[in-house]
Amino acid sequence: MDYSRALGTEFREVRDVEHEGEPARAVEGSRLYSTAADDLWAALTDVERIPRWFLPIHGDLKLGGRYQLEGNAEGTITRCDPPEALDVTWEFAGNISWVSVRLAPEGGGVRLTLVHTMLKDEASEAHWKTYGPGATGVGWDLSFLGLGMHLESGGGAIDREEGDAWLVSAAGKAFMRDSADSWGRAHATAGEDSQVAEAMAARTAGFYTGE
Repeated sequence: MDYSRALGTEFREVRDVEHEGEPARAVEGSRLYSTAADDLWAALTDVERIPRWFLPIHGDLKLGGRYQLEGNAEGTITRCDPPEALDVTWEFAGNISWVSVRLAPEGGGVRLTLVHTMLKDEASEAHWKTYGPGATGVGWDLSFLGLGMHLESGGGAIDREEGDAWLVSAAGKAFMRDSADSWGRAHATAGEDSQVAEAMAARTAGFYTGE
């Protein structure tokens, strides 16, 4: 796999929203993929393809079913309208948030837009005030990267050892720092004090790179 052109999300946005009447935050990223909607949908929802670019997954992958990502989140599939819309709960470390994915034709490809929504509750606030949107955003940038490489290879699997080596390389760390900085800028654009957003981004970069 060629990591020299590593790309996560193309556009990032942070905004205040409501979720079921409660104050919440939304972290949104999008990217245009040069493939057909059915192919992109399959990469996102097929139990055989998901582990090739993301994580091993188990469960009943249909509307109302439960899923479990190995070593990560679990949740319920609350919307499944192929090949356009997928909503799931994202349950991790005792907290629940919500992820929505939308696919829309654009030019000769398909734009994937992912929104991760979390409540402004006590459980989330301390984490947010430390790291800001990058804590979620950098992880999704890496996922968008993996998905793109999977699609560009014709549906092949990412070499995990090669990927892990890239993550700890100078190039991989630069990617994560750039991602954290980009989410910091999106945070400032949304109204956060620029110095506060920059400090959050720096802590996020340090967490991901181990520096």
